[in-house]
Amino acid sequence: MLDHLSFTAPEPKIIQGAKQDWELVIGLEVHAQVSSKAKLFSGASTGFGAEPNSHVAFVDAAMPGMLPVINEFCVAQAVKTGLGLNAAINLRSAFDRKNYFYPDLPQGYQISQLYHPIVGEGEVIVDMGPGVARRVRIERIHLEQDAGKSIHDMDPNLSFVDLNRTGVALMEIVSRPDIRGPEEAAAYVSKLRQIMRYLGTCDGNMQNGNLRADVNVSVCAPGAYERYQETQDFRHLGTRCEIKNMNSLRFIQQAIDYEARRQIAIIEDGGKIVQETRLYDPDRGETRSMRSKEEAHDYRYFPDPDLLPLEIEQAWVDQIGASMPELPDAKKARFVKELGLSEYDAGVLTAEVENADYFEAVAAGRDGKQAANWVINELFGRLNKEGLTVETSPVSAAQLGGVIDLIASGDISGKIAKDLFEILWTEGGEPAAIVEARGMKQVTDLGAIEAAVDKIIAENPAQVEKARQNPKLAGWFVGQVLKATGGKANPTAVNELVSRKLG
Repeated sequence: MLDHLSFTAPEPKIIQGAKQDWELVIGLEVHAQVSSKAKLFSGASTGFGAEPNSHVAFVDAAMPGMLPVINEFCVAQAVKTGLGLNAAINLRSAFDRKNYFYPDLPQGYQISQLYHPIVGEGEVIVDMGPGVARRVRIERIHLEQDAGKSIHDMDPNLSFVDLNRTGVALMEIVSRPDIRGPEEAAAYVSKLRQIMRYLGTCDGNMQNGNLRADVNVSVCAPGAYERYQETQDFRHLGTRCEIKNMNSLRFIQQAIDYEARRQIAIIEDGGKIVQETRLYDPDRGETRSMRSKEEAHDYRYFPDPDLLPLEIEQAWVDQIGASMPELPDAKKARFVKELGLSEYDAGVLTAEVENADYFEAVAAGRDGKQAANWVINELFGRLNKEGLTVETSPVSAAQLGGVIDLIASGDISGKIAKDLFEILWTEGGEPAAIVEARGMKQVTDLGAIEAAVDKIIAENPAQVEKARQNPKLAGWFVGQVLKATGGKANPTAVNELVSRKLG
């Protein structure tokens, strides 16, 4: 964690109403699909994109007499996530039935954890800029089943149900209402995604629905939030509305902004906010009512009679903790401290775990700043232009490292290195072998370089006179020499010789 670092909390976003200023209060319930090959209570596959209803076990379909069996790996993934969020791990947890009736929920209930979740209180540090961060408290993480999917656009008169997702393991990560603006909400979800991808507990694919958020939004007068923090009395805060199933960071921000302004307009017009569940329509850029907000008693929660309380041992938790990978904040701090990178560059390189792994392979045994420069500017720039990722990069970390080695040894210049990078990108190959075969080696023979310098000076007497009067013009001679040698002459040697010969 970042307890040893000092940072300033960002100011809450102020929204100007017609009558007064208002502040936002936001809490999120993030549903993260557990990275597991099998479902939470059955051995059915969790693979995405299969034929409808092809990944359904008898227990998923609620066939009579079928009993759930807990997937130990999913439990381990939840524990690992909790440890990654610096959260308390509950050695005893239990599953409950959350009862509601919908066509894509065959059992008529969802197996979840209301009263005794597997993970307790934790925290996430959300970077909002240099020296500015929001500490968001995690209230709990519980395991639960996902529901299926209703499909309404295949037939004008019928709806269809795909049960492939039914029973897939979800971690619901519930935050405290600590988030104070749309940008913070998006940054919080992004940080959760980053941490879980480093841990390997959720792939974070929002497009496939593997990471989605329910966003609770309310507004309050300035100062009311501080009174809530002092007393933990929710009456100081406004009535919240929940925006359901958000799977886009951009839409999360847009929905929060619209919903806040909607609530402010109602309050200032003398109305009252009704606690309800709403949906966001990205085409219209607005939220609309979905249903009144249910409370826990509406779901008639009760302990699942088919599942014993889940008891785990501290030694097992410790074993999971010992296998934890380096997390993004720690990796970023190490890149800054040990490799001398700027905070910005370290942040770019650690944003995705695959990018960080690629960079570390390139930087191993080499100058960290030079490696970062090549990875960020040359590689990432080209990947973005081509719409590729490091996993699909034509240039491997070993190849890029080879380019940097050739620069360090003086075999090639920076300019030749860029030409070499282009060859590797389009044709592949081994950097040193390409340089040797194509005669790309830098000319380091001072005699040959001096002869080229003398020739350029002899052919341009008028330019020589100008350069002697204005030393800044010496760069023209350097450029001409490099041009004459096909860019192979050592630039440092050329600069020294030109300066000496021009006096």
